[in-house]
Amino acid sequence: MKLWAGRFQKETDTLVNDFNSSIGFDARLYKQDIQGSMAHAAMLGRQGIIEEHEAEKIINGLKTILSEIEGDGVEFSLDNEDIHMNIEAMLTHRIGDAGKRLHTARSRNDQVAVDTRLYVKEEIPVLIGKVLDLERVLVKKAKAHLDTVMPGYTHLQRAQPTTFAHYMMAYANMFKRDVTRLEDCLERLDECPLGAGALATSTYPVDRFATAQALGFKKPTDNSMDSVSDRDYVIELLSALSILMMHLSRFSEEIILWCSWEFKFVDLDDAYSTGSSIMPQKKNPDVAELVRGKTGRVYGDLVTLLTMMKGLPLAYNKDMQEDKEALFDAVDTVELCLPVFAAMVDTLTVRPKNMAKAAAGGFINATDCADYLVKKGLPFREAYMIVGRLVNLCIKTGDTLDTLTLKDFRAISGLFDEDVYKALELKTCVNGRSVYGGPARESVEKQISNIEGFLAQRS
Repeated sequence: MKLWAGRFQKETDTLVNDFNSSIGFDARLYKQDIQGSMAHAAMLGRQGIIEEHEAEKIINGLKTILSEIEGDGVEFSLDNEDIHMNIEAMLTHRIGDAGKRLHTARSRNDQVAVDTRLYVKEEIPVLIGKVLDLERVLVKKAKAHLDTVMPGYTHLQRAQPTTFAHYMMAYANMFKRDVTRLEDCLERLDECPLGAGALATSTYPVDRFATAQALGFKKPTDNSMDSVSDRDYVIELLSALSILMMHLSRFSEEIILWCSWEFKFVDLDDAYSTGSSIMPQKKNPDVAELVRGKTGRVYGDLVTLLTMMKGLPLAYNKDMQEDKEALFDAVDTVELCLPVFAAMVDTLTVRPKNMAKAAAGGFINATDCADYLVKKGLPFREAYMIVGRLVNLCIKTGDTLDTLTLKDFRAISGLFDEDVYKALELKTCVNGRSVYGGPARESVEKQISNIEGFLAQRS
């Protein structure tokens, strides 16, 4: 008989039982559920709501159940619907009537809310740790390629010269923001809903501050209705994870391009590539492609939660049971992607000569040529037009700006002199951009130092 079956005259239909049950996925919350139950039982005993010896019996029984579950000695029942009722039924079976007192002054509504918060609290530091591992890889790559010149792009067209180190620091700053978003989420969710009951707390003298402290929360939640109907912290986590996956996906797209024969800026390690079943020459960037594909999966988990929550009146509704699978899937997916992605980046080989060759074409020093004229006293818009004419000349003759003769330059503007060739060298162009945040060596070294400081604060 179900624990809530008192007012019902019929057994639940088998189809409804299967449809209603969540034990198939919320079983993974067993540890959090037992932690919450032990804190609740201890509080009930201290407050005199149940006898102290009963509280001790409950806690000891829960410890035994935890040990049995972790030893694979427990089979959960669909008839008991969810992890909460399964554990309560096991407890009552083992210790008798004392087990029936555990649910005093508690509802499954505040029970699942505390379980889910505890789960998210545990997973966020794990996620942060994996992002920080990726950051360390990016720092390592950047330090090795401070002078590796490559084209920077806008609209996927060669735009201005930069370095591979500058590129790595761009992603390092993205992932830094991802870490702080996760930290912000952790800070906001650090409130305990236990004791909120079904929606309106309890007539028993429960001590919510004691249970919050026992479970490691900063404080109890402030409003009992909000406590049991809030899933903002899950949505916020999945939002942060979606942004993180978007960053991984963008990086994956670049790696997929860079390792193609059309670019050949990098080579992926054999251990992080796959072959073709029919084309013996193929070396496919499957890791990057799968990360790019799994990004849509995490987006779907976020949209599931937003859509599920958007029309719910206060307080708890059964719709909210749908949060678990989306939450677990998003966390599992991101935790799967991060370490393999970091290892792929760590082991890839950079091809500086191919990057330099690409940087030499596409007139990516055109802006520097215009700046050269501006420094000679010409207004930028006039300089822009002159360089545009030079580029047009190069397209017709098959030259680049730095292969034009001085005569060619002076035919369009008499302001050009021999020093134009030094100004157009790609390393000059890069290292001249020493503005804070730019690609010059000294600027990138500062960016690396900033990320290292960020990492050191979290070590």
